[in-house]
Amino acid sequence: MNIDEMKQKLQSRLKPSRYQHSVGVAETSVFLAARFGVDSKKAEIAGLLHDCARQYPNEQLINEADKRNISYGMVEKTMPLLLHGYVGAKLIQEEYGVDDPEISQAIYRHTVGGPGMTDLDKIIYFADMIEPSRDYPGVNELRLLSREGSLDEMVLAGLTQSIVFVLKKNHLVHPDTVIARNELLLRIRNTENEEKAL
Repeated sequence: MNIDEMKQKLQSRLKPSRYQHSVGVAETSVFLAARFGVDSKKAEIAGLLHDCARQYPNEQLINEADKRNISYGMVEKTMPLLLHGYVGAKLIQEEYGVDDPEISQAIYRHTVGGPGMTDLDKIIYFADMIEPSRDYPGVNELRLLSREGSLDEMVLAGLTQSIVFVLKKNHLVHPDTVIARNELLLRIRNTENEEKAL
C-alpha cells in the first residue's frame, strides 16, 4: 500500500478533524526528520498512521487491546484512550500492510513516551504536539523549539508540558512519561557537565 492509498483508507475511517490532524502530524514529522537526519519515509508513515486506532471509540479500545494480547496496566484501564497508540501499533500491519518495527514502536509510544526512545519515537511524539491544527497555551514555544532546539531539548519540553497539563487536570501520570522525561533530563545534564569539563 502506498502513501496515497493509506491516506484514502485512513480518511474513510477517521472523522475529518482527526484525519486533518494525522496529515498535519505526517507533514510535521517529515520536517523534523529532515532536520535531524531520520528516514523521512518512515516518519511520514508513522505520522500519518499514529492515530489510526482512533477509529474505535474509547470504550472499545480495551477489547481491541485484549483481542491482540496487548498488555497494559491500571493507568490504561482507567484511561482507555491511552491504548490507541498500542492498538495502532498492531493495526498498521493488519490494515495498512506496514511491517516495520521502528514505525510500530513510534506509534506505540506517541502518546506517553517510554524508556530509550529512538529519534523516530521522539519525532512522532513531538510532531503530534505541534502540528499546525494544534492550539493550546505554550504550543508556539514548542514550535519555536522545533526550529531551534535539539531533539532532546524539544521532547523534554514536550514531556514536561504534558506532565504539568495532566497534573493540573488531576489525572493519572503514566509512568512511561516520567521515565522518558527523567532519561532525557539526565542525558542533557550529563552532556552539559561533559562540556563544562572540557
